[in-house]
Amino acid sequence: MATSTTETERKYEAPSDASLPDLTEITGVAAGPEEFDLEATYFDTDDYRLARAGVTLRRRVGGPDEGWHLKLPAGEDSREELHVPLGRATKKPPKDLTSLVRAHTRGNDLTPVAEIRTNRRRWQLTNGNGDMLAEVVDDVVTAQSLGSSTTTSSWREIEVELGESGDRELLDTVERHLGDAGIVPSSSKSKLSQVIGVRRDSGPTLGKKPTAGDVVLAYLYEQRAALQNQDPRVRRNEHDAVHQMRVATRRMRSALQAFGKIVDRERTRALTDELKWLAGVLGTSRDLEVLRKRFEEGLHALPPELVLGDVAARLTRHFAPLEAKAHNDSVAALDSKRYFALLASIDTLLTEPPLTAKASGKAKDVLPGLVEKARHRLDVRVEAALATTDSDEPLHEARKAAKRLRYSAEVAEPALGKHAEALRKRAKDVTTLLGDHQDSVVARPVLLDLGRGDENGFTFGLLYGKEVELAHKTEADLPALWRKLSKEHL
Repeated sequence: MATSTTETERKYEAPSDASLPDLTEITGVAAGPEEFDLEATYFDTDDYRLARAGVTLRRRVGGPDEGWHLKLPAGEDSREELHVPLGRATKKPPKDLTSLVRAHTRGNDLTPVAEIRTNRRRWQLTNGNGDMLAEVVDDVVTAQSLGSSTTTSSWREIEVELGESGDRELLDTVERHLGDAGIVPSSSKSKLSQVIGVRRDSGPTLGKKPTAGDVVLAYLYEQRAALQNQDPRVRRNEHDAVHQMRVATRRMRSALQAFGKIVDRERTRALTDELKWLAGVLGTSRDLEVLRKRFEEGLHALPPELVLGDVAARLTRHFAPLEAKAHNDSVAALDSKRYFALLASIDTLLTEPPLTAKASGKAKDVLPGLVEKARHRLDVRVEAALATTDSDEPLHEARKAAKRLRYSAEVAEPALGKHAEALRKRAKDVTTLLGDHQDSVVARPVLLDLGRGDENGFTFGLLYGKEVELAHKTEADLPALWRKLSKEHL
């Protein structure tokens, strides 16, 4: 099984004759140097799909962390590192790791693309209590690319990695000391990218006066990255991963629907249908997770004397097999050809976007009207919901319209600023309120089934009553929130 850590580090270019500053001036204690000889073989597809996604997979021999390493993006300066001991797997990457990069490989083979040898000197920076603050390494690197043609190169670089007790302020302090010694931030984020000359895809950068197409495409790039970043977390059944991946699919789908006058709606219908499919597959896991947590929190809030029988065990018996099956179904979908085809369609959308004539217009001129269209859609749905007393479906439809408005304002926010931000926040308030109502609608029949003929029926009945009370409250609160949203203008 793979073990996981999160590394936060910065890399620096160092001339061969540059001397490291006195590290004891930074934290008071700089133990070292220790010296290691490391040999690493990096694996990727022929077209470097992992490298372009900011992912690295390697086999390292030598040093204290010998083994297989998979590094996944985890925010600024940070990556999650998964480690598997070498064991018998010395030539092919283990399935524990290759299964986590299928969103990138999509059935393509992983082969060696580079060999890197490093002579490393390492210092450990600690405080007076011996707590690890940071690790500084001075690497002399010799590398060779592999494949149809090979190149060799060598260089020196410095890496600074935070320890468990360090913080980003310390990174800044070390960087200033290195800069005084002529050691500057590296233009390359990894040794591999320096060898093969492939950088991570970063998407478009918005200028001061972006076009409408620029803004929408930048948002779509962000959602693709979010979807792919959550893929391995869903496979590992990590907390909130299904929710975050589902949100990314919904944001992308909403953007394509709301801004179909910018990215040709007719040419993206098939993609939005597939995004709906993926959100639906993930929805089963998400709904079960939400219900279980909702019932557990409701149970915890009850006075102990009203919890009759082992209700917690009853919930576990009910949800555990359902959640296990839903997780397996989600992973099966993520391993399917249909999912890989969906990812390929997203790639094509971003590399060959079907932009309309409106896309070249200034974002501040084009986007407000399209966001207002989403607002009008919400207004119609809310009015219908408030006029209906015998069905919960209109409120559910209003919730979906509120989400579209929220995500539409979110797309436009980089160009329209604080007004779009305020509108997004108000739309989120409505979405949250109606989300609570919909969760209550879904929860009630489940509570009925759990309590029917069960020794814990009294307690489940109390939880049912609280769900009814919550639903009535959300219905009563909706008009006021809607009026607040109506006051926000772009």
